[in-house]
Amino acid sequence: MVALLDLAFGNGLNEAQQTMNPFQQQLHGVTRRHFLSETTAGLGGAALASMLLQDGLLAAPAPAGGDQDSLAGVPQPLAARAPHYPARAKNVIYLHMAGSPSQHELFDYKPKLQQLNDKDCPDEFMKGERFAFIKGRPQLLGSPYSFSKHGQSGQEISELLPLLSKQADDLCIVRSMYTDQFNHAPAQMLLYTGSAQFGKPSMGSWVTYGLGSENQDLPGFVVLISGNKVPSAGKSAWGAGFLPSVFQGVQCRSSGEPVLFVNNPDGMDRAVRRRSLDALRELNQLQYEDQRDPETMTRIAQYEMAYRMQISVPEVMDIAKESTASLERYGAEPGKTSFSNNCLLARRLVESGVRFVQLFDWGWDLHGTGTTTDLMTQLPMKCKQIDRPISALLTDLKQSGLLDETLVVWSGEFGRTPMNEKRDGSKYLGRDHHPHSMSIWMAGGGVKGGLNYGATDELGYYATENRVHVHDLQATILHSLGLDPHQFHVKYQGLKQRLIGPSEDPKIVTDLLA
Repeated sequence: MVALLDLAFGNGLNEAQQTMNPFQQQLHGVTRRHFLSETTAGLGGAALASMLLQDGLLAAPAPAGGDQDSLAGVPQPLAARAPHYPARAKNVIYLHMAGSPSQHELFDYKPKLQQLNDKDCPDEFMKGERFAFIKGRPQLLGSPYSFSKHGQSGQEISELLPLLSKQADDLCIVRSMYTDQFNHAPAQMLLYTGSAQFGKPSMGSWVTYGLGSENQDLPGFVVLISGNKVPSAGKSAWGAGFLPSVFQGVQCRSSGEPVLFVNNPDGMDRAVRRRSLDALRELNQLQYEDQRDPETMTRIAQYEMAYRMQISVPEVMDIAKESTASLERYGAEPGKTSFSNNCLLARRLVESGVRFVQLFDWGWDLHGTGTTTDLMTQLPMKCKQIDRPISALLTDLKQSGLLDETLVVWSGEFGRTPMNEKRDGSKYLGRDHHPHSMSIWMAGGGVKGGLNYGATDELGYYATENRVHVHDLQATILHSLGLDPHQFHVKYQGLKQRLIGPSEDPKIVTDLLA
C-alpha cells in the first residue's frame, strides 16, 4: 500500500506533472496522511453523488447563459418530486415548544394526581429511575389549573388555552407519546434527526430531499425562532447531516434582514451580481466535471437560490402587507421578533409553496427554580403568547382550504414529571424532565380531528395505552406526506440511513389518519 502511495504521490513525476491541469496538480501535492484521512469521505461523497444523480436530485450543470433570471441550466435539487404513494399532506408546519411544556397543565388531566397532591411519589415509580434534577423522594404535584371538555369530541383541555380549546374538533391529541432521552439536546436530536447523536439529517431535510419544494424562489425548508434563544440542539435540529447542504433549513428572521448576507453589498447592483454568479457558475462547473463532488452542485444551486431570494424572501416575509384585522387576529407586530409573527409567516410561507416550516419557541423549561421558570407565572405567560396565534393559524388554514393539505404538529421534546421538582428546596412550582409520557397534537394533513388517542396511568407517569414512540411519530409524518418511512433511505457509511433509525420497530400510527 505504501509503495502504491509513493508511486501516486512521490516526487519523481515532474515530467508528467507538466501536463496536469491545476486540479491535478493540487491533488499531486496531497500527502499520504491526508489521502488516507480523506478517502472515506471522498468515496462516500462520490457514492452519494452517484445516487443523487440516479434519483434525479442532482443533474450535471449545463453551460451558463440565456435569460439572466431564468433557471435554465441551473441544477434543481429542490425541484418538486412525486411521493412514493398518494399523500395526505403536501406541507408541514411544526410548532416546537423548546424546553418542553408540562402535559399535566395543558392536555393530560389526572384527578388522582389532584387527590394525591403533595404526597410522596409511590415506590414503584422511583425504582431504577434517573432524573435530571430531582433528588431524594419527591412529592406529587396536582395541576393548579382547571380542565374542561370542548367541542363535540369532548377533548379535555386546560383553561390556559381558551382559544385553542374552541378548535378541539380539529385537533388530534396524542397523550401517549414517549421518548428515550431526558435531556434537551439529545431529545431534540432524537425527535428531529432520529438519533440522539449529531450528524444525521433533520426531519425537514429528509422531507425536502424526498419531495423537493413547489417554489424554486424560496427555500424548501424554513426555520423561524422566537423566545430569544435557539433550541438546545442548536442548528443541528435543522441541519442536513450527510445530505447535500441545499436541503438544510434556512433560518429566517421576522425583524431586520429576513436572511443574513443575502442582500447585495454596497457598490454592487443586481446586474453585477448576475454577472458574478455566471462567472462563479462556470468555475464551479469546471470543478464539478473534474471532481464530481455533490457539494459543488449544491454550491451552484445555493448561489442561484440566494439570488432569487433577494426578491422573493422580502416579499413573503413582509407581514406589514397583511390587513389590520389579520395582524390583530395573530397578535402580530411587523418588525418585531415573536411567536405571533412567526405563525403568520408560517401561513404565508406555506401559501407560497414552502414544503416544511419549523417554528422553535424557547421558554418552556419550567423547573420551578424562580419566577421565570414557575408554573404559576411563566407558564400562563407562555400559553398566552401561543394561544392566539396558533388559533389564528389554524383558522386561516381551514378557511383557505390549506389545512386539508398542511400537517400542523405541536410538541416539546419530552414530557414533565408528575412530581414537584423542588430543586434546592425551592418554593416555586415546577416539574423535571420526563421521557416516559408526553402529549402532542396534530391537525389537518389527513389526520383525524377531534381524536383523543392513547392514555397514561392514573398519575400520568407512564404512557400505557396505544403508546407512540418518537420514531412512530416520524414514520407517521413521512407516511402522511406520501413517503414510505421504511423504504425511504440513503446509503451512507455502509448502512441504509433512515429518519426512523435502523430498527424495524417504528410503526405508522394509522389510527391517527382520517
